[in-house]
Amino acid sequence: MSLSKVTFTNNEGQTLSGRLELPVDQHPHNFALFAHCFTCNKNLGAVRNISRALTSQGFGVLRFDFTGLGESEGDFADTNFSGNVEDLVAAADFLATEYQAPSLLIGHSLGGAAVIFAATKIDTIKAVATIGAPSNPKHVQHLLKSGLDEIKANGKAVVNLSGRDFTIKKQFLDDLETKSLPEVAKNLNKALLVMHSPQDTTVGIKNAEEIYLAARHPKSFVTLDGADHLLMQKEDSIYAGKVIAGWSSRYINMPETPKLKSDHHVVASLDNTPGFTTQMKVGDHYMVADEPEELGGNNYGPTPYELVSAGLSACTAMTIKMYVARKGWDLQQVEVHTSYDRKHKEDCEACEDDPNAKIDTFNREIKLEGDLDEKQIARILQIADKCPVHRTLHSETQVITKLV
Repeated sequence: MSLSKVTFTNNEGQTLSGRLELPVDQHPHNFALFAHCFTCNKNLGAVRNISRALTSQGFGVLRFDFTGLGESEGDFADTNFSGNVEDLVAAADFLATEYQAPSLLIGHSLGGAAVIFAATKIDTIKAVATIGAPSNPKHVQHLLKSGLDEIKANGKAVVNLSGRDFTIKKQFLDDLETKSLPEVAKNLNKALLVMHSPQDTTVGIKNAEEIYLAARHPKSFVTLDGADHLLMQKEDSIYAGKVIAGWSSRYINMPETPKLKSDHHVVASLDNTPGFTTQMKVGDHYMVADEPEELGGNNYGPTPYELVSAGLSACTAMTIKMYVARKGWDLQQVEVHTSYDRKHKEDCEACEDDPNAKIDTFNREIKLEGDLDEKQIARILQIADKCPVHRTLHSETQVITKLV
């Protein structure tokens, strides 16, 4: 996971603060926007866990603080639900300009209601997922019981929510009165996933039923059985993220897995895009090779020499295990640590003519666990030097190249 701080402006010219998470092993195939719950912020544990579950599946995810919350500018007292929707549109515009337009919207609690409204304003959105969302934004009023009468009488009140004081103005309540979520869901024309816990005591499960019944197909419901409203248990939010990633893949454009074919055991394919990220088919398996960022790569995969070192490590471990198994010795675990370098030759004929002559060097360390005596350990180290890859590296080799 690659995390960076980003900022962008909303339609009021205020700076909103966000975190952009990108996968560590590839360019994002799609971008998602995350809307947090009422009076929460982008750093809520559930928000982070869901975002990271998505990045592990190749998504880029932008999570940000709504106006007046967290690190974003503005006065929360002057915001309303409509403003949250507009903030989402501004975030989508930012992604479209700087990275790639989002195709997936995810919203938690009141943020779930907001993403349904925002999806109608963002053409690139293909799929929408809600978590513990109210079927009507007015539902949030029950959280304001202690100050609801004061708000209506005086135009505003200080309300304590989750241990923090917030000023809520009447315009916030008036704005909620104008929003009909079932009507918007009915005309959404986007794939919709509704996720809700039957044990949610903040926003009851009935809300999920009302959203689901109002929406048109394609629509899906997944229960978050046993979870609380804020998904405080880490496993609940990670599960939600994995489900969203899998479900949305049916409705968004996903890149095809490279179908490399060859009569050889290994084929490497590199296109003309910047960098050195190389698609590879190794036997029956697909993988990626790359160079580190300081050499112009993206660091999405091991370098060529790391792959060679990996072959030596794997072959050494396998050879040791096969030998020990035949002997019946007690070897519980073997680890082979290998690194590659080019070092100055200490004693060689080339050094007489070239004092800078170097030799390819693989540093290999072997860790053995088990009930082994010194004689057995010494023999195992001898066998390690006889592994096929080791012998290949020491033998005279040739590479025959032809154009196909």
